[in-house]
Amino acid sequence: MAASRLICGVDEAGRGPLAGPVYAAAVIFTPGKRVPAGIADSKVMSAGKRERVAAAIKERALAWSVAWASVEEIDRMNILQASLLAMQRAVQSLSISPHEVLLDGLHCPVLAIPTRAIVDGDAKVKVIAAASILAKTERDAEMCRLHRRFPQYRFDEHKGYPTPKHLAALRRYGVCEIYRRSFGPVRELLEGRG
Repeated sequence: MAASRLICGVDEAGRGPLAGPVYAAAVIFTPGKRVPAGIADSKVMSAGKRERVAAAIKERALAWSVAWASVEEIDRMNILQASLLAMQRAVQSLSISPHEVLLDGLHCPVLAIPTRAIVDGDAKVKVIAAASILAKTERDAEMCRLHRRFPQYRFDEHKGYPTPKHLAALRRYGVCEIYRRSFGPVRELLEGRG
């Protein structure tokens, strides 16, 4: 009986960047069936491999979903709460309700389903790693779309993370609408201290 329990893996992507939304994904695999090959913590995979494995996950998963919290929500409630909101939205958007939710980290979103946080879950649990891959590939795709709107910042290269090149572009071109105003380097610039 336990083999048919539906376990959902959840993870987020984009807590550290200065710009763009934070994404979360939820994945359920069919109990007892082999998961796609190559699933690992998204942070240790190349972009090309992540894309290939993400396509296999979407094809083979029993259910999957991706959601996000906006820059405005991040600034209003803080990045941790916005990440939990994105996770909650991802689980609630699934076409099937799981029996249990496992997620990477220390904190659990408010859900009507038993939920367990696992430190380094994306490295330890395949279904959480699968969610990390979907969250990362979807967020990277969004940052590439935002690059087309704001090419001067090169979001396609750094995905909003505070690299030296990105910080230089931010100082040169100023703060556009997709920046998280509550984050230190952006706030300092807006206050004239950057």
